Amino acid sequence: MTNSDFDDLDGHTLEELSDYLESGRTPRDPGIENSAACRLALEGLARLRALSLDALQREADRDPTRDDGWIAGLLDIIKDEIRPGRDIPISDPDAMTSLSVTEAAVRGLVRAAADALPSVIIGRTEIEGDVSTPGAPVRVRITAAAEYGHALPPLVEELRRVVAEALAEHTELVIDQIDVTIDDVYRRAER
Repeated sequence: MTNSDFDDLDGHTLEELSDYLESGRTPRDPGIENSAACRLALEGLARLRALSLDALQREADRDPTRDDGWIAGLLDIIKDEIRPGRDIPISDPDAMTSLSVTEAAVRGLVRAAADALPSVIIGRTEIEGDVSTPGAPVRVRITAAAEYGHALPPLVEELRRVVAEALAEHTELVIDQIDVTIDDVYRRAER
């Protein structure tokens, strides 16, 4: 994966964002902080950094073929999340006003809701359906890793619940279904 894969960072490179994050986001750079794409990329980079080097090393030791692919997969998810995606309309009582939120913002909302659960790490979030037509049903597909030792059915139901509540509170999407796929299991020290 190259920097050109992150093609919409408002003129900034992934390396610049990484350095900015490393500096504690100081001094404040308005060009980065005022860019939704840059902020989403920074959040993704911060999540990636939150995985300790020890956890990455343990993962690489357990499955030597997974390390490069695993990191590339995480970067692919970050890349997908910073793309604005489709505009999702939000109603406004003023007929002269047109409001919308991007798909990336809604994916961020799903991630933030799921982050409240201590035993889940969200992977990819996809919104399927016609988001541009108010009232049209949509399906949300989520992949996640679950902490070892937790019963999966109640964990999945709790994830669905917090995501549904967040989407109902902050969007006007009509959620037909929330599909959750647990595609990995981790031990607490690896998170």
